[in-house]
Formats: sequence, C-alpha cells, structure tokens
Amino acid sequence: MPEITVMPENRKLSCKNGENLLSVLLNEGIYIDNPCSGRGVCGKCRVRVISGFPGNMTETERSFLTKTEAEAGIRLSCLLETEKDLTIEILRTERKSEVLTDGFLPGFTMHPDIRKQTVRIVKPSLEDQTSFEDQLENQLAKTEIPFGLLQGRQFIPGIYTAVLQEKRDGSFLLAVLEEGDTTDALYGAAVDIGTTTVAVSLINMNNGKEMANASAVNAQKRFGLDVLTRITYELEHPDDGIQDLQKTIVDSLNGLIGECCRNAQIDSRNIYEITAAANCTMLHMLLGIDGASIGSSPYAPIFVKAKDIPARDIGIAAASRGARLYCLPSVSSYIGADIVAGTHVCGLHEADGNVLFIDIGTNGEIVFSDHGRLLCCSCAAGPALEGMNISSGMLAEKGAAEDVRITENGVELQVIGCEKPVGICGSGILAAVKELLRTGIVRKDGSFVKPESLKENDYRRALLQMNGKKREFILAGGKERLLITQKDVRQVQLAKGAILSGFCALLKKAGRTADELDKVMIAGQFGAHLTADSLIGTGILPEEVRGKVEYVGNTSRTGAYMALMSGKEKQKMEKLTESMEYMELGASEGYERLFADCLIFPACVR
Repeated sequence: MPEITVMPENRKLSCKNGENLLSVLLNEGIYIDNPCSGRGVCGKCRVRVISGFPGNMTETERSFLTKTEAEAGIRLSCLLETEKDLTIEILRTERKSEVLTDGFLPGFTMHPDIRKQTVRIVKPSLEDQTSFEDQLENQLAKTEIPFGLLQGRQFIPGIYTAVLQEKRDGSFLLAVLEEGDTTDALYGAAVDIGTTTVAVSLINMNNGKEMANASAVNAQKRFGLDVLTRITYELEHPDDGIQDLQKTIVDSLNGLIGECCRNAQIDSRNIYEITAAANCTMLHMLLGIDGASIGSSPYAPIFVKAKDIPARDIGIAAASRGARLYCLPSVSSYIGADIVAGTHVCGLHEADGNVLFIDIGTNGEIVFSDHGRLLCCSCAAGPALEGMNISSGMLAEKGAAEDVRITENGVELQVIGCEKPVGICGSGILAAVKELLRTGIVRKDGSFVKPESLKENDYRRALLQMNGKKREFILAGGKERLLITQKDVRQVQLAKGAILSGFCALLKKAGRTADELDKVMIAGQFGAHLTADSLIGTGILPEEVRGKVEYVGNTSRTGAYMALMSGKEKQKMEKLTESMEYMELGASEGYERLFADCLIFPACVR
C-alpha cells in the first residue's frame, strides 16, 4: 500500500493503490482548496510533490499550471492516483473568514412560540389522589402532555418548570419538564445557512437579546463551493452522499451553537428552539432530503413549505432534548427561505414605491416590489463572484485582495488582514474588473486591449503581459505573482450578464424602467462587501440606480431571528410565499437576446 507523507506536518497517510490523492487528503481531514469537488475544472487543489513519482502530467493539469509551476513539482491532487510513495507539501492552509451576522431589523411584537411556566406538584394522599398527569393538566391550560414525558422518571413533590410550545390553534405542547424554577433560562438559536458561510446567533428568548454569535465557512465546501457541485456529489455517492452532506452541516451547527454557549456561559440544554433560514438546496441537505431534483430540469424541489420538527431527529445535540427546529419556507428551488426572510424583513410586500432587492452570490436572487406586488427570479451568476473559477481566486479570508485601484504608479491593493496578497476574493475581482474597464485596459466587449497598441510610455503597458498568445493583467508582482486572465474577465462578464438580465427581465414584466426605481437593496454576506461604484462600474447595476443603493446586511439571519421571537412572524412569512410570483428567466420571451445585450460592459470613461 502506498504511503503519503504530508508536509509541513510530516504526517504519514496510508492509502489504497490507485486511490485519488484529493480523496485521501479530505478523508483524513486535511484542508485543501477544492471548489469544484474534484472534477478537475477549477485548478485550485494544488500540492507540491517533494519526492516520489506521481505519474505523468495530464493535459488538464498543463492548462492550469505555468511552466514554472510544473517545473517546481506543482500538481493537481484531484488528478493524481496514489500508486507509489509520495511526499507532498500542502500549499495553502485554511484561513479564518469574517462572516456577516448583522442585518436590518424592522420593529415587530415579540411573542415566541416557546415559553416557560412553573408548576407545583404535591404528594398524593388518601384524601387527594390526583395523579401527576392530572396535576399538570390542571395547571397548564390547553396543554397536550406527551406520554413520553411520563416514562422512566420518578416524580418528587416540588416545583417544576414546563417548557411549552404554542401551536397554531392556541393550544400548547409540553416539550420539556425540568426540575426547579428555570424560567430565567430560556434560549434559542437563529441560524443562517449559506452555501458559503454559516452564522449562528444565541438569543435570550425572554427579552430578545443576542447573547453571543459564531460563524464559519460552510463545512460542506469539501464537497464543492456551489450547490450544483454538492448535488453532483449526492449523485456520485448514492449510498452515503446525502448522509455525508447532512452530517457535515449538522456537526457544524452543533459546533457553532456550542461555541456560542461557551462564550455566553450558557448551558446548551436551555436552548429550546432553533430557527433556520437557507436556500432551498441547503434546507434539503440540512434535513437529509435528496436534492437531486433541484439540479436538473424542471428543477422541482421535494418541499418548499416550512418545517417544524424535533431538532434531535436530524442529530442536533447542542440543545435541549425537546428542542424544536423550525425551517423557514421557500418559494421554489432557487428562491429559498433566505430570500423569503429578506423580503419579509425589508417589508417589500408593504412597499409604497418601486423597490428592488438583490442577494448576490453564486446565484443572484432578485425580488422586485411594484408597490407591494412581488416578482422574483434567480439568475445563475456562477461562482466567479465568490472566488471560484478565478485563476487567483479565493474566499474572503486573510490574504485575499478585497479592493483594487489602478493608478499611473501601479496597482494598489487592499488586503484582508493587511497581509501580503495570496489571492483575490469576490469583491476584489469585481473591483479589479471595474478598474480595468475604467482605465481602458479591458474593452466593453470584455477583451484585453493589445499591449502593442499602447504607447511605450503608457503606464498600462507595463501592467500587461503575454502568456503565449493570451493577454494577462499583473495584479501583484513578486514571488507570489497574481494575475487576472482573459478567462477571469469572461467569468465576471457572465455573472454580470446573468444578474443584469434578471434585473431587466423583472422590470420588463412589471412594465417599469430602471429610472423609475426608488431604491435598490443589497443583501447578503457577499453583497455587503460590494461597493455601489463596483456594481455600477462593471454594469451589474445600471447607471440609473446610482445614489439609490442601500445595504441591508444579513437579512436571512434577521428573518430567522424574527421567526424565533414571534409565532406571528412565522405565519406572516409562510403567507408571504403565496404572493411571491416566480419568473423562470430561461422560459421568458426574448431572454437569450436580453442576456447577450447585458454581457456588454460599460465603455471606458477615461
């Protein structure tokens, strides 16, 4: 059996002959960047072979690696089969990402479904033989007492605390019965599960105060950075793919909730409800439901309605045994609970003007409110805006360039953590393309200007280089040279065309124009980092909305918070889905021509 030595930890791994190297590393819990889940299309799972023969380099590898990298022993782990002993070096360690948890919060009346009430149990006597169950029923009006709460326990006279869940008909379910008076300890968790990041807030349900929050990159990234890649993983692993994806996100939630509890010095057994907002695919994966139907036409999900289940049923252990999990409702496969939450939080159904709401990510979800009439669509923006499929792309971690400015003195980068740049994240690539357009280095058709067409003393000429017949922009020089390729610009161009065409298609259906918009709301983890200058400068948003852009933050988590703190808000969001008219862009008349028109970048304004 071949042995893999992983540096710099000097860790020894045994594997089967011919086993895929990427799979070996991931199965051993070793971090390696693999946005495409090992399909060989992103070129990010790079390792350096220090010793041993890994086999001949494939043409696919040659297309991603420069001659210098190949000579240095750089290979793509997803394309290597472990047939002999190897010593390899992991080139990039996992870095901490900052995850947005705050968002706009409207006023609402707090009235949680979960509450506590003390009861007094007295010892029966010959004169009064009232049973324990009857004593509970006498003190807890309109409350169902599950048989399971009577099993396997001794009932000592004294004070108990009943944890009650209010049902839609106004009656209650006795979820938990605790010894003593624990009414001061009533907590819940509001969760936003994004494709890229996960955010958890620990809430005191007695007063609505946030006690702690924790966040992380979605651990499912090991199966791919986008939902379609993760669905592909399910299809390729029919025996355990669904369970793998579910366990990964549930383990992550248990860890984040536990982190919140430790930071707030709260016993996790006093968490009684967890509310979760996520896109439709993430909800399927959270609940262990096959999401394959979402990945192919006609893209029909297994469910879209809200779900209220025992949290323990899916393995959430960092909570009370009787804790509930409430998943917010979706509209369709690609308008999920996160967008329903954002629509509700921003009051789009009550707007008295023309308001556009956009959550920009791998998918760009858009809701247009025409004085309260809600039209919505989802456009496949692609993974470029979150760093995938960009040659030097990465998540928004330390070392990622998040803003770019091109001047006559060179390229100025703003880097997360004030470190040396090791890559460029989504906001950075968008800012870079905006600058390339502004300076005329990239034309409106998306192609680089020819270096030889520039004068010898033009500062832009020194920022361009030729790689064979391909033109490239030098983002950062030095040992760790970072480039923006023609392919990178095309990826951003496709994302721009998708989002702008969705924007225009909704306005067209409503009979409105961009200059009639009163407000454009930008939501989400990624959107919060995009400047209006970058959005308009690249043409993702039209010039007519300049001065009308408003950032509303993580409205998905805020919607989950409102659902946690009010049963009425849950009902409002469930009702809201009925009035959200979904528009399938690909099926709309003239969409292909519209998309082609929206690919054109704004012209240089130098």
